[in-house]
Amino acid sequence: MPFLPTAARVPAARIRRAVLPLALCAGLAAGLTGCAEDPDEGTNGVGKLAPDAIEEKAQSAADAAKAVRLAGTLVSKGGTFKLNMRLKDDGASGSVVTKNSTFELLRIGDALYMKADAAFWTHGEGGGAGGGQGSGTPSEADSEAADKLQDKYVKVPQDDPSYKQLRGFTDMDLLLDGLIGLHGQVVKGDRDKIGGIRTVKVKGGEDGEGGTLDVALEGTPFPLQFARGGGAGVVVLSEWDKDFPLEAPAPGQTLDYGKQLPRT
Repeated sequence: MPFLPTAARVPAARIRRAVLPLALCAGLAAGLTGCAEDPDEGTNGVGKLAPDAIEEKAQSAADAAKAVRLAGTLVSKGGTFKLNMRLKDDGASGSVVTKNSTFELLRIGDALYMKADAAFWTHGEGGGAGGGQGSGTPSEADSEAADKLQDKYVKVPQDDPSYKQLRGFTDMDLLLDGLIGLHGQVVKGDRDKIGGIRTVKVKGGEDGEGGTLDVALEGTPFPLQFARGGGAGVVVLSEWDKDFPLEAPAPGQTLDYGKQLPRT
């Protein structure tokens, strides 16, 4: 057997002691790399897109949807409205709350029904249920009519001036077009969660002055929340594509108003 120099005859134990720290360091580095959070892991990939492409994906998803629930507050020159509406292509049902009154709306095709509290029938502009004008104080006829009409459905005639305004609260396409559009240069914002679903924000302008839209990062990239610019309200959009029944009120729950509805 040939003679080996002393330097070449390193004990096996010493080799193991030298290799072990290197292996631990390599494993630790790999572990740290694996633990780094990937914000797009397990998502639909929309978060990787440019902000205008994210908005386009959300708009396309909303346009293709068959149903949605829209709930939140809208502030406009006409006042503040709190909406809780379930909407689909051929109708809607839900409630609208204003400063002075609360009313429910039900639309099946072109047939529009409204159920309002007594305050609606006595505080409408241009007179209450009994036709009193301008005093601001309900007449006795107004109060009597309001007592009969409250909690009953009234079918809104299509030639009534209020029909178009009230129907607007039940029109899915109209509401979505008016509520989830961003204005100004679109920029990408932070990640968030709406209703337990991960989202990415896209904003109109750096500060969201043109609105801020939360788009789902899980499943279909539906818009899940829209904050209007200037503090003009926030609406949450949920139950996308979940159908719901629409049935006309029973005859005993419907009354004929017989005159022009109050404007509110």
